[in-house]
Amino acid sequence: MTDKVIENNQVTVMGEIVSAFSYSHEIFGEGFYMVDVKCKRLSESYDIIPVMVSERLIDVTGDYMGALICVTGQFRSYNRHEEHKNRLVLSVFAREISFIEEMEESSKTNQIFLDGYICKEPVYRKTPLGREIADLLLAVNRPYGKSDYIPCICWGRNARYANQFKVGERCAVWGRIQSREYMKKLDEENVEKRVAFEVSVSKMELGEGEEMEENCQDLPN
Repeated sequence: MTDKVIENNQVTVMGEIVSAFSYSHEIFGEGFYMVDVKCKRLSESYDIIPVMVSERLIDVTGDYMGALICVTGQFRSYNRHEEHKNRLVLSVFAREISFIEEMEESSKTNQIFLDGYICKEPVYRKTPLGREIADLLLAVNRPYGKSDYIPCICWGRNARYANQFKVGERCAVWGRIQSREYMKKLDEENVEKRVAFEVSVSKMELGEGEEMEENCQDLPN
């Protein structure tokens, strides 16, 4: 069961470390730390992806600023309570880390595969220029009855396809993790710049023959 669950959430990111390690939490005496990795897109832009690392994988007291790394693991979520509601927080949970000398132009620096269940009705819309977009929320099962809730964004033909999906259907997606800045209105006078993370879907398909294991009752508002 555990191997099957791990296979349903696979991430590989390659890029430059652009932050120091910051303490996150401890479980059974094992400390976990956060670090930001800058991944280039095919265009001139890039994504800054938060990575959660165990102190047993790497010396978190070292200075790795500017180093190039390859991380394999899973894309995970948890609910952080703030402003009287839950906020979905996403990061790559590192299972393996390796340092690399350089990245070739053809390197696939940001890849993700998820096999989960549609957790909310898809939201389909068009931009002012007529580009089709659909937002999905996948519940991806973890061991011990837990799930990760992963926002996904689809474009064009994939958006039209996704708009037909029903809550509870099994769905597999392939794509990349992207970061996106937005302004959060705190009150009538104050706004705050935040960063959202989601999976930009390049390929997707509906699965067959399984029921959704989660009822999504603990979703954030």
